[in-house]
Amino acid sequence: MTEKNSVPFINPKEAYHETKRHTQAMFPYNVYPCTIPQDLPAVLLHWQDTMEIIYIKKGAGTAQVDLTAFDVQAGTIVFVPPGRLHSLRNHPGVRMEYENIIFDLSFLGSTVLDICSQKYLQPLQKNQVMFPAFITPESNGYREIAGCLDEADDLCRRRCAGYELGVKACILKLFSLLFEFGEARQLSYTGSKDTEKLKALLNYVELNYHHPLSVRAAADVCGYSSSHFMRWFKQTVGISFIQHLNGYRLKKALEQIKDTDKTILEIAEGCGFDNLSNFNRLFKKQYGITPREARKNSP
Repeated sequence: MTEKNSVPFINPKEAYHETKRHTQAMFPYNVYPCTIPQDLPAVLLHWQDTMEIIYIKKGAGTAQVDLTAFDVQAGTIVFVPPGRLHSLRNHPGVRMEYENIIFDLSFLGSTVLDICSQKYLQPLQKNQVMFPAFITPESNGYREIAGCLDEADDLCRRRCAGYELGVKACILKLFSLLFEFGEARQLSYTGSKDTEKLKALLNYVELNYHHPLSVRAAADVCGYSSSHFMRWFKQTVGISFIQHLNGYRLKKALEQIKDTDKTILEIAEGCGFDNLSNFNRLFKKQYGITPREARKNSP
């Protein structure tokens, strides 16, 4: 498969290790149909410990996997193994519909001691199997690979007797096709130094966003001087560190506005903003409404 030329990812607002559980222990497989920007403005840069497949249904946008961004359009399938940074957003003015398919590899039998687990599933869990970032309609075996996802969708909609077995069979077949058509290969993936530094920094922000954070402190996490850090972060993520930090703080503030009875001032101060007027201004710029309007609109 020939990949498209990579393009710089424009303005991702945050990145973090997502720990929210999307699956159930007995059937760790879930599908979320989503629309950007109607359902959410974008899928922000993050990573999780589960496998994720993003299946674009309509429209076009940009998907980022680790430090590389790609143009995606209807039919594109994006593979995100556990632990890989990723994000998704639409192109300006374009409505994009997609399915977000999330499952734990234990669902496929990664903990079973057999040749399938040892040769394929456990290496996949350890990032020792390399998949292409995305599969397009021009890729080898695309029709068969997409057909597995379509069949799994149909089974989940109908929920007929034995549908869980059918879904599991579809996903196992999908991975077998990736190997059959040469789209997957055994290759140890350890992550680049930039990716690991970025993850460490994102963890630092996640744990300390409610405290005063300086560029100097952030640079120390990465082992850089302040000036080099600012250039590196802008080149790697697409925005300045301060823009990223404010974006993360605003997201946490929105969560508290919806889920708590704290005053707007308490929330602003608790999320690291020491000026209420500045918080209100940044919040409206980010979400298009004021914090009070956001609370009023909350269910």
